[in-house]
Amino acid sequence: MTTIPQQSAIENLELIARQVVEGFIIGLHKSPFHGFSVEFAEHRLYNQGDNLKYVDWKVYGRNDKMFVKKFEEETNLRCCIAIDTSASMFFPETGATKLQYSGVAAACLLYLFKKQLDAGALAFFDEELYSLTQARSGSRHYRMLITELEQLLHQPNRGRKTNAPAALHQIAERLHQRSLVIVFSDMPGSPEKGAELFSALQHLRHSKHEVILFHVIDGHQELEFNYDNRPYEFVDMETNETLKINPSDIKEEYLSRLNAYRKTLEAHCLQYRIDLVTCDMREPVEAVLHRYLLKRNKMM
Repeated sequence: MTTIPQQSAIENLELIARQVVEGFIIGLHKSPFHGFSVEFAEHRLYNQGDNLKYVDWKVYGRNDKMFVKKFEEETNLRCCIAIDTSASMFFPETGATKLQYSGVAAACLLYLFKKQLDAGALAFFDEELYSLTQARSGSRHYRMLITELEQLLHQPNRGRKTNAPAALHQIAERLHQRSLVIVFSDMPGSPEKGAELFSALQHLRHSKHEVILFHVIDGHQELEFNYDNRPYEFVDMETNETLKINPSDIKEEYLSRLNAYRKTLEAHCLQYRIDLVTCDMREPVEAVLHRYLLKRNKMM
């Protein structure tokens, strides 16, 4: 179980990702759960018709199974990780933020891509899509992406608003090959933005992309709305609007509206065959890897 370090402690994402993923892989091998493709080394099982000159006979001699050597240029899947970097992703103000959780999870996914020889890309957005790398495999590209993530996590809050729909439309237009698009965002909450988001998600699916939408949320403060019974001043991190109120006075109405929005989001994702995953920041990032592997195995 992995605890997300605070900003000052995130100095080596590559090390964190390697420790998390290697532990996750060991757990897969020890567990009774079957169905994952866990040949993460540069091998895959021999298929009838494969060229015998690529068979690793040493491995065959040790375990009586035939594996074919895989090479760096072989790519199984193209994956683009899109991260919302708007002001609301810097919540909460104490402890690990949504952006840090997303960044560590993204680093772990990138390490897993490298192990599986999948091509990885990164996209960053707030009011617009402002960064999109090429999707490639290989160690050099992986280290470049990790550096991009580290720089992102050390940037201050720029106070930008979220426009996930516009960014996702841009991603759909700029990804010219079928890809798995993995989105980390706390998602717009208004009905108007919701309709625009559904249109953007439909655009991604129409372009033949598979999508996993990780809805990053603070379970204690946002999902359960657990606050002491006293007056608070709530500040919208993107508009700076303030609301002075006792949380107990609005808790029932807040939870009702939140659950209604989440049900609408779930219904549209089900309609478009998009995997929607609620990412409670209290849960370990290994849950993200688990859902990714489930999706990947369905696509291969």
